[in-house]
Amino acid sequence: MDQFIQRLKNHIEHVRRVGEHCITEETTKQALILPFLDILGFNPYDPTHVMAEYAADFPGVKASERVDYALYVASQPIMFIEAKSYREKLNNHAPQLSRYFNCTVGVTIAAITNGREWRFFTDLLHPNIMDEKPFLTIHLTDLDASRQLGELEKLFQFTRENFEANKLRNFAEESQYIHRFKEVIVSSLRDVDTEFVRHVAQRASVDRQLTGKFLNTITPLVKTALDQAIGEIVINSLSGHGLTVTTVTTSTPAQGAPIIRPDFVVDPDNPRIVTTRDEFRVFEVIRSLFPDQPLYAKDTETYYAILLNNKSNRWLLRYYANRKTPVVEFIVPLTNVRRIEIRRAGLTINSSDQVILPAPDHLIRVMSILGDCLRHCQNDANFRRGQEDDPA
Repeated sequence: MDQFIQRLKNHIEHVRRVGEHCITEETTKQALILPFLDILGFNPYDPTHVMAEYAADFPGVKASERVDYALYVASQPIMFIEAKSYREKLNNHAPQLSRYFNCTVGVTIAAITNGREWRFFTDLLHPNIMDEKPFLTIHLTDLDASRQLGELEKLFQFTRENFEANKLRNFAEESQYIHRFKEVIVSSLRDVDTEFVRHVAQRASVDRQLTGKFLNTITPLVKTALDQAIGEIVINSLSGHGLTVTTVTTSTPAQGAPIIRPDFVVDPDNPRIVTTRDEFRVFEVIRSLFPDQPLYAKDTETYYAILLNNKSNRWLLRYYANRKTPVVEFIVPLTNVRRIEIRRAGLTINSSDQVILPAPDHLIRVMSILGDCLRHCQNDANFRRGQEDDPA
C-alpha cells in the first residue's frame, strides 16, 4: 500500500507539472492516463491487461463507436474507460460508454477521465444499466494534504491485483449512502427546522410546553448550541496536530529527516509579505470547517485572505495579524443577528466593525457566519458589476 500511495503522489506531481501541455486527447492518454493505469497494475503495453479502441458487435452500438480502453482480468473485460483531453470538462459522460457498459456482461465499472479528474460509475439503481452519477470522483490535482491519503487509498480497490466486482459494488453502495446521509445532515445543520428543535428540547428535558411560539423562541439558541458543539468537536479533533505547511527547498531532505514546520514563511518575490503560524492556522481551521470547498489562502502586505475559487473579490474573510490585537473582517455585513452571535461566542467587535480574534481557533465559534460568507461568495449575483472575477 505504501508503495502504491507514493507512486500516486508522484503521478499527481507529474500531472500538475505537464497537464497544461496535454492539449489533445491523444497526448493526454499517453502522458497522463496510461501511466495511471500502470500504477493500478494494468500494464498499458500488455493487451491482456489493456485493450485500446475496444469494439464488439452489440445491439444499439454503431460499428464506428469504440470505447477508448477496456481493462482485463483473467481474459475478461472488467472495466471500460472513456478518455478526454486534459482541458475538457466531464459534465456529460460519453453515451457510447454507457451503451457498452449496459451490453457487456462482466463489466461492473466504467470511468471517464481527462487525466486530472476520474469519475467512476457502476449500476446501483438498475442492474446492467450504468448510473448517471458517479459513485466516486477523484480530482488528482485538487487534493490537499489533509485529504489526499484517504482519497488515494480508495483507488487501491481498483488495482488489478485487488479488483473484486462485489467489493467494489459494496464500496459504491456505501459511498452513495454516505453522500446522501451527508447531504441530509449538512442541510439539517444549516437550516434548523422545528422538528429538530423539538427533538433537542425533548432530549434536553426542557420543562416547558413545546408550543410553536416557544419553539420559535428557542430556535436561535439551539442553532448557537449546535454551532458551539460542532466547534468543540472540531477543536478536539484538531488538538495535538501541528501545521502541515512546509517550506520549499532546493534540495531533498535526507531519508527520515524531520519535516520543518516554520514559525513564518517569507514570500520570495516580496520580502514584505510574511505568513505567520497564526495565518497558516486560520486557513487550516477554515478548511476543516468546509473540507469540500475550493478554498485558497492569499497573503498580502496588509492582510491574509481566504478566497473561494482563488478569486480575489470572493473573499470569505480577511485576517489582520500584523497588529497589537489581531482582528478579522467578514465579507458579509455584521447585522444585529450576527452581532448577537459574535457576543454569544465571547468575541468583541471593535469600532471598525472588525472582530477581535485572540486565537485563530476562535473562528469555529462563529461557524454560521462563516457559512453565510461562503454562500455569499458562491452566489454569482453578488458579483455582477460589469466585470468578470479577477484571478487572485
